[in-house]
Amino acid sequence: MSGNPAQDHPAGPGGRTGPGVPAAGGPAGGIQARRSAAAAGPARAGSSSAGTAGAGSTAGTGGRRTRRAARRSWTMDAGDPAAVLAEARKALFVMAGILALLWIIQIINYADGYRLTFEYGIRPRALGSLPDILTAPFLHFSWTHIEGNSGPLFIFGFLAAYRGVAKFAGVTVLVILTSGLAAWFFESPGSAGAGASGVVFGYLGYIMVRGFFDRHAIDLLIGAVMALCFAYQFSVLLPQRGIGWQAHIGGLVGGILAGWVFRDRRRDQRTAAARSGRPASSPAGPGSRYDGPRGDLHKQLDDLGL
Repeated sequence: MSGNPAQDHPAGPGGRTGPGVPAAGGPAGGIQARRSAAAAGPARAGSSSAGTAGAGSTAGTGGRRTRRAARRSWTMDAGDPAAVLAEARKALFVMAGILALLWIIQIINYADGYRLTFEYGIRPRALGSLPDILTAPFLHFSWTHIEGNSGPLFIFGFLAAYRGVAKFAGVTVLVILTSGLAAWFFESPGSAGAGASGVVFGYLGYIMVRGFFDRHAIDLLIGAVMALCFAYQFSVLLPQRGIGWQAHIGGLVGGILAGWVFRDRRRDQRTAAARSGRPASSPAGPGSRYDGPRGDLHKQLDDLGL
């Protein structure tokens, strides 16, 4: 409605035709006709608005149903075999490289009397030690310590990385931060915290929930199997003397959070497009967002789910 009576209420058959010119049917007929036209105008406009609103409501409801259906849909598809194999190969090399780095640092640290661990480990609630949350996961207190972390770290790390090494890097940064901050805030003052066990629990948490957030049945099964096979690991989440259980809990929480932050949004978009009858956008090819000088950056951001 415009607010202008001359536009909102068009003249009917009995409306005025000009100044001083009597309308057909006489004054009474003209007034009655104008009243009929004024009543009919808003009614027609209201009917049209209601129809438009109804169509918009239907479209909105359909869109919401499509999005809900996309979120609820599960898949058993393992993906393109060649692409999965390529990512698994990269994950293997990445984890082998990380373990090699940890053991090289351990040899140097042992030769120096573990001075690195006490200098660059986490000192709870000491502001000067806050940056040490980034170095503590690479340091250990003994050979037994690093041996106990190496096996689970390699297994969980590989399973966390085989869906995409770029996304795995983001998961790693997040769990290092959450486990380190939990140790810095909540461990006993005067102690020193170090070790990769917080990251191990972060990877485990991520593996357990990734399949749920991605609606991927195979990854959900992998997470369940890992949780059962390494159930004994959960015992060190309980308060124990001499164990940084705070970092373990922080890492586990960070891994669960990473499962949501780095969930596969592109699959939901493809599923929604398929259910709504619209063609899904191709991730590659002429005219795609992966063309041009920033194509690699866009692809990495998509792999991270951002």
